[in-house]
Amino acid sequence: MTIQSVDVLYTAVATAENGRDGRVASDDGKLDVVVNPPKELGGSGAGTNPEQLFAAGYSACFQSALGVVARREGADITGSRVTARVGLGKTAGGGFGLTVELAVSIPAVDAATAHDLVEKAHQVCPYSNATRGNIAVELTVV
Repeated sequence: MTIQSVDVLYTAVATAENGRDGRVASDDGKLDVVVNPPKELGGSGAGTNPEQLFAAGYSACFQSALGVVARREGADITGSRVTARVGLGKTAGGGFGLTVELAVSIPAVDAATAHDLVEKAHQVCPYSNATRGNIAVELTVV
């Protein structure tokens, strides 16, 4: 796989302290959250976790990519929503891996148009481009 060349327009910076049971903050102070493992993984569940943060970022980014594609196609995505479900589990090699399901609702268009827009957004979205070929990403139109 060839590494994609990118003309960087913005760089986000965040620092974690104490990993999954600590704190994550951005350098500009706009993000400062406590992170804890979820109860399902034996943690307290008191704070957010990296998978929730990834789901939030991916869903927001995909929604924006959908907007880019809709403008190009002249499609109405009024009322659309993107829900990301990020799964964490063990890999066959003994490490850990992620899965993603993106559930997309675009009520202003027919099902065929919605599927087309979602597939095209998946080619535009930076998160989709970063994960492609690395983790399973399931696209669902709801």
